[in-house]
Amino acid sequence: MKTNQHQPIEKQYRAILWLVAIGFFMQQLDSTIINTALPQIALNLHEDPLNMHAIVVAYVLAMAVTIPISGWVTDKYGLKKTYFVAIILFSTASIACALSHNLTQLIIARVFQGIGGALLQPVGRLTLLKVMPKTQLLAALSFVTIPGLIGPLIGPSLGGLLVEWTSWHWIFLMNVPIGLVGALFTLKIFPDLVETQLKPFDYIGFVLIATTMLSLSFLLEHLTESHANMNSIFILLGLAIVSAVIYRFHAMKNSNAIFAADIFNVRSFRVGILGNFFARLGNGAIPFLLPLMLQIVLNLNPTIAGLMMIPLALGSMLIKKYITRLVGRFGYRNILTVNTLLVGLGMMSFALLSANTPIWWQVIHFFLFGIVNSIQFTTMNTVTIKDLSHEKAGQGNSILSVIQQLSMSMGIALASVALNTFTQMYGKMHILQSFQYTFVCLGFMTCIASFIFFRLKQKSQPII
Repeated sequence: MKTNQHQPIEKQYRAILWLVAIGFFMQQLDSTIINTALPQIALNLHEDPLNMHAIVVAYVLAMAVTIPISGWVTDKYGLKKTYFVAIILFSTASIACALSHNLTQLIIARVFQGIGGALLQPVGRLTLLKVMPKTQLLAALSFVTIPGLIGPLIGPSLGGLLVEWTSWHWIFLMNVPIGLVGALFTLKIFPDLVETQLKPFDYIGFVLIATTMLSLSFLLEHLTESHANMNSIFILLGLAIVSAVIYRFHAMKNSNAIFAADIFNVRSFRVGILGNFFARLGNGAIPFLLPLMLQIVLNLNPTIAGLMMIPLALGSMLIKKYITRLVGRFGYRNILTVNTLLVGLGMMSFALLSANTPIWWQVIHFFLFGIVNSIQFTTMNTVTIKDLSHEKAGQGNSILSVIQQLSMSMGIALASVALNTFTQMYGKMHILQSFQYTFVCLGFMTCIASFIFFRLKQKSQPII
């Protein structure tokens, strides 16, 4: 049976796989390449580097809001048209980012770039599910995820090199030739599959979900301001709570809801979603905070700051093949309870970094954090969807994707709130202290998430 389930990829499907891989690469690269460039972008746009989080948040939040609609749009308009539009939108928005003359223009362009990015990965994954024979699906998924690993590996260092040797504009412009090639071949070889029996789209549910996410994000954005309007904060908080409650009742009564209410009856899914959200609140800010700290506080140039992220990515990649054995030996509950604490403590340990910390120790430090980080993401993602039925698996994966993006955007906003608060307390002359306290707060918040994973059943079959 094993040989039937894991056949090599036939030649006729390879071009499609390369196209999907290009989409994965563009999206993953763009998620990480900008982090090391933020100080230079801030300098060019005459902004405070500590207030540049909105560029990252806009992209991630736009992805979170768009993901729930991506599957329905693909079914209605077909794989070819949707993927073509996604690549064109992503590439056009990249040009708009490069042509931005102020922070507001750049944020707006990043929103459209995030919408394009939100379609690239889900549509690409859906294409493989619809086109590839099941016997070759595992090999196909493994092939297209490789660029997803390479993107975060080279993104920060490539971003550092570009801003130091050219300008930050090329971070976005480099997407254009890749996108044009991808769009051309999409029209030539992508299958034009359209779903004939399409269910009505849940517009009410989508508006309620989007309202909840946007309200929470804007609330955190208000908190980053030095003179926050309390009336606006309470209005946004109330709007988020009311929208979430109304959606809950809407999903219980509507069988066609975007996210069915009964999916949360599965304990591992319920615990996994909750754990993912709170664990990523702190962890999602690390790719934003670390390059910022390395340049602003430790005075590393953008290239070196980017290269310092490679050990973290290498640790993440090298541990992956051992994670299944760890889960098989200790179980999901034990692994996630202990490893979440290790991730939180690892984040707190970044508070020990200073200008006197040897580079070789920083490399080891980041490498070790990459290991526990990889264990965390892989195990908590898998435990979330492993017990779902085949009918609920797609919906569960969409919810997980939304939670990942939402918690990441909120985590970056929270980190910015903490960093700005401590900077106002201690002044910019003690910026190192502000970063240190921010890392401690985020790490402590992550440690608390270990109590959520402790609610998992003691014994659970590993499926990774």
